[in-house]
Amino acid sequence: MDRVALRGLKARGHHGVFPKEREEGQTFIVDLVLGLDTRPAAADDDLAKTVHYGIVAEEVVAVVEGEPVNLIETLAERIAQTCLKHEGVQEVEVRVHKPDAPITVPFDDVTVTITRSRV
Repeated sequence: MDRVALRGLKARGHHGVFPKEREEGQTFIVDLVLGLDTRPAAADDDLAKTVHYGIVAEEVVAVVEGEPVNLIETLAERIAQTCLKHEGVQEVEVRVHKPDAPITVPFDDVTVTITRSRV
């Protein structure tokens, strides 16, 4: 399976279990690896035979900016399901970063990574 990756998609969302997170929001960063067969697109040099990653990026940002959830695990699942709606995408790895998580000790990042497939 071939891979198309999008790294560092940024969007402001209001996800989290604490009232401050819901009220003020924060930046979330999403990395995607889409698994698909790119041979038909490459053979014909045809965008219609692959995934349009620009559209996927817009849809993922809309999910992050959309309805709040408590957990980034839930957010990652919603993003994965959005990606799998694209016909050619057979598998997706989603990593959601929450660099401003409400943690009381110094840290660089918090991430949740999931992999989902059609099978």
